[in-house]
Amino acid sequence: MMIPPSSSDIELLRQLRAGTAAAFDTLYRRHQGPLFRFAVLRCGSAETAADVVQEVFMGLLTGSFKFDPLRGLLQNFLFGVARNLVMRHDPPHQRFAALPEPDQEDADGAPCADDDSASDAAEPLSRLLHHEQAEQVRRALALLPPHYRDVVILYEMHDLSYLEIADVCQLDIGTVRSRLSRGRAALAKRLGALRPATI
Repeated sequence: MMIPPSSSDIELLRQLRAGTAAAFDTLYRRHQGPLFRFAVLRCGSAETAADVVQEVFMGLLTGSFKFDPLRGLLQNFLFGVARNLVMRHDPPHQRFAALPEPDQEDADGAPCADDDSASDAAEPLSRLLHHEQAEQVRRALALLPPHYRDVVILYEMHDLSYLEIADVCQLDIGTVRSRLSRGRAALAKRLGALRPATI
């Protein structure tokens, strides 16, 4: 059976539950790429990310993950499931690691910048991801504590709104804003070394 590419996720889920294999294929093609990119940036391992994506889609196929269309978009639900699965791979002591306070020094002995100034400097992030420094950006992301990494990846790389991130991560919007600000500040600081020196 041929599935029109414009079919909504809800329609595809309805067809999937009715046994239409093509509906699963369409959902997989539509959501696999973003889920894999989120998972690999979140956990730092392509192998683990592939396992997470497989588990997400197996859960969707078998119905073990219960999606309620009245509670939001399927994409956000899938990001939330992937996030929960990735969190199983986080070492327990790392799940809520603190970022340094503004008046503390980092590991190199340099003073930490405050959130506002570093947050303003985070804007080049989207441009950096499209250039040869992408690997350094991925490494810098991997150094963020996971709860900051979640919101930075979802906001910067997947263009989710604060409300959508709050839904995915099961947080209130104020916490999303705070974590995004702190995460972007820490990331911008780590990325500072990538910026070309001005003469």
